Amino acid sequence: MTRGELGDLLAAVNACLNGTAGVLLLLGRCAIKRKLVALHRKLMVSAFVVSSVFLVCYLTRVYLTGTHKFPGTGWSKTLYLAVLLSHMALASVTPFLAIRSLQLALTRRIEQHRRLVRFTWPIWMYVSVTGVIVYLMLYRPI
Repeated sequence: MTRGELGDLLAAVNACLNGTAGVLLLLGRCAIKRKLVALHRKLMVSAFVVSSVFLVCYLTRVYLTGTHKFPGTGWSKTLYLAVLLSHMALASVTPFLAIRSLQLALTRRIEQHRRLVRFTWPIWMYVSVTGVIVYLMLYRPI
């Protein structure tokens, strides 16, 4: 397998990891709404682990193949860049928010955790969903 082939494979793996993190985040939110605290904890820790694996795979892919140029032009490129830039900006703060949210929950500082996850959850969810969208736009253009 060439570096390029491995990079393309890792890009698909990354999209799957982002999608999985998004599903786990959604299920975690549903669990806590139903006051299923133990299930919520497992789902959110799982989302954190999946997102951490994503980060390792993403950095590996960038090391192997670098960044990729969007193949389209015009409005589709503008849309792609808007999604990508918002994704990147929010992705840069997500690990810090997620780590702090997890730390607060695991140390049972629940009120502080609740206040922070009002911001963390939607940002993390947006990053997970737009990660899949960026992959589809870049690697699977219509």
